[in-house]
Amino acid sequence: MTEGNDKTRAGDTRQDRLKSALRENLKRRKAQARERAGTAGPSQDDEPSTDEEIAGKPGG
Repeated sequence: MTEGNDKTRAGDTRQDRLKSALRENLKRRKAQARERAGTAGPSQDDEPSTDEEIAGKPGG
């Protein structure tokens, strides 16, 4: 009967390790996604170049 308890305990620790690894992986992926989103394009504070200003105005 102690074998069953040992296997259950071993399964629990394995589950805990898997949960922890998945949680850390998710945190890392979210951080990477935030990094990419922040550096993917120009920020709202960037001023457009003269070409973009001309292209955006009608009749220009």
